[in-house]
Amino acid sequence: MRIDEQWLRDLMLRSANRMDFWENVLLATNVRTLAEIGVFKGAFASQMLEACPSIERYYMIDPWALLPDWNKPANFRGKDFEDIYQEAMDATAFAAEKRVVLRGTTKDMADEIPDASLDFAYVDGDHTLRGMTIDLIKVLPKMKPGGIIAGDDFTPNPWHHGEKFEPTMVCPFSVYFAEAHNLPIFALPFNQCLIHVQPARGFSFIDLAGKYGDLSLNKITYGEGLAKRRMRRAARRLAKAKG
Repeated sequence: MRIDEQWLRDLMLRSANRMDFWENVLLATNVRTLAEIGVFKGAFASQMLEACPSIERYYMIDPWALLPDWNKPANFRGKDFEDIYQEAMDATAFAAEKRVVLRGTTKDMADEIPDASLDFAYVDGDHTLRGMTIDLIKVLPKMKPGGIIAGDDFTPNPWHHGEKFEPTMVCPFSVYFAEAHNLPIFALPFNQCLIHVQPARGFSFIDLAGKYGDLSLNKITYGEGLAKRRMRRAARRLAKAKG
C-alpha cells in the first residue's frame, strides 16, 4: 500500500484523537506484527489489540522502572512502577497470547525482535535527544520494507515539559533521521509523525498539521515558549467565560 498525503488526510478526517488515528492506520494496512516503545499503563496497546484483529504479535518495550539517567516527568522517585507494570499487564491480558513483554530499555531489548519483522512501530518512550537517537537507530533494522515508524509528542516547541526537564526532541530529530536514511516523513495532527520505511521514495517532509514551517532549534527559547503557552491558556479561559 502506498502511504501518501491524500490517504493520510482521509484517515485524519475519521479520527478524533491520536489513538483513533493509529487504530485507523493499523486497520487500513492490516498490520500483523508491531512494537510499542514506551507502554506505560497499556492504554495504547489495549486499544490497538482490541480494535485490530489482524495483529498476531505485539512487542511491548518498557523498563517500568526508575531510570537514573532520564530527566522527564514520568521518571520520579516514589512512583510505584510495579503497579504501573501490573496495570499494563491487566489492560492487555485479554490478548496475552499475542503480546511479547520486553521489560527493559530499547537498547537492551531491541535485539529480542527479529530484523525485518515489524509492520509498525510506535515510539513513545524517552523523548530526549539521547532517547530518540537510541530508539530510532535500534528500531529501523527491525522494520519490514514499507513499514511504518510512528512517533508521539512531535511538538514544534522542545520545552514540552518545562525548563527543569530535558527538552523533547522528537521534532526535529525524527525529520533529520528520516533525511539521513532517505525516507519520507509526515507531520500529523495530535502531535504525531509517521516515517514510511520506503527508501525508494526518497526523503521528503510533508507537514499535514500546518505548524512545522521552521525546524530551527533556536527559534523558540524557553521563555518564548512559556509566554505562548500562557497566551493560549488565557485565550481558552476567555473563550470559556464567553461561551
